[in-house]
Amino acid sequence: MHTDLNQLEPQSLVDAFVQHPPEKFEVHHTKDFLPFFITDFNLLTTLDIPVKKKIESTFGYPYWGRLLHLKTCFIGTTVTEYTPLTSNLEIDHFVQKLKKRVNNQSLTIIKDLPINSPLLSTRENIYSQSFVEAAEREGFLSIDGQALAYVPIDFADREDYLSRFSKSRRKNLKRKLKSLDDLRVEILDTGSVQFHDQAFRADLYTLFLNVYHQSDIHFDLLTAEFFDGILQDERNDGKVFLYWKDDILVGYNICFEYQGNLVDKYIGLNYPLAIEYNLYFISWFINLDYAKLHHLKFYIAGWTDPEVKAQLGAKFTFTRHLVWIKQPVLRFILKKLRHLFEADAHWHESIQEPK
Repeated sequence: MHTDLNQLEPQSLVDAFVQHPPEKFEVHHTKDFLPFFITDFNLLTTLDIPVKKKIESTFGYPYWGRLLHLKTCFIGTTVTEYTPLTSNLEIDHFVQKLKKRVNNQSLTIIKDLPINSPLLSTRENIYSQSFVEAAEREGFLSIDGQALAYVPIDFADREDYLSRFSKSRRKNLKRKLKSLDDLRVEILDTGSVQFHDQAFRADLYTLFLNVYHQSDIHFDLLTAEFFDGILQDERNDGKVFLYWKDDILVGYNICFEYQGNLVDKYIGLNYPLAIEYNLYFISWFINLDYAKLHHLKFYIAGWTDPEVKAQLGAKFTFTRHLVWIKQPVLRFILKKLRHLFEADAHWHESIQEPK
């Protein structure tokens, strides 16, 4: 099915996801339905980390915790910030068709629907809101999703951007940015000859795995074949920012320039060098510099580490997940406990409160 709403990334990224799905994902993309995938899902995945760890430390969790793993159908992909939708079908008809399609699944999640996103058109936001309301009428449970970080490119230059921070924060960031003096920054287009080197691509994938394994959330393990596909695709307007200390690769991130935005998708880090050279912070400002130089509208920085990104000046826009639970008892339980799965929304509310 052709999707024409909510995509902040090139279609080639979705195509690569379908062709080379994450490990243990069963991915489908047919002419009459949205992209979806089926995988084993741990219900604790999106809990606040302290709550999750407390549950996992309870007596017998290695045994009874298996009951929290359900075979789940997700509508959408894990390589797009939002679930791509289609305007080809009338909403109520589409939602009813969707419900019939997933009715045999124990758990179905329509993931990451935008809510009043400044990154999308009015038409897309109205359609998404109507979609949420139609799904709720059909019995889907609505749960606040994650915080998508973004920065409007409305500053004159790096100094202007830094001037928005407090004196102490500005001093700290400038200190970290001095690490740039010791590094060489290289920006390559995807499809460049360097990515024809299998050994180089393997090194990049190893650095990606470094980041994946140190994360608190392990859900979609993208494959080496997926990265091979996007790195060698010259049509997707990907930009790979590489950070070198002499001939040692300290880290990189893969972004896509699409519809007037720079979308930051994947990062790989060489620990502990990446920490020593403050690469997370440096890459943030290099990406902003690039977006400003190329007259882009937004730098879109992804879902992870919202607290750190807030300190770096990001704004946030939120999503909604729609959950269909076949078993009435489980539906009742999750409805009562859904606030536990809305960690980003709670965090954002807390930082908005007057001190």
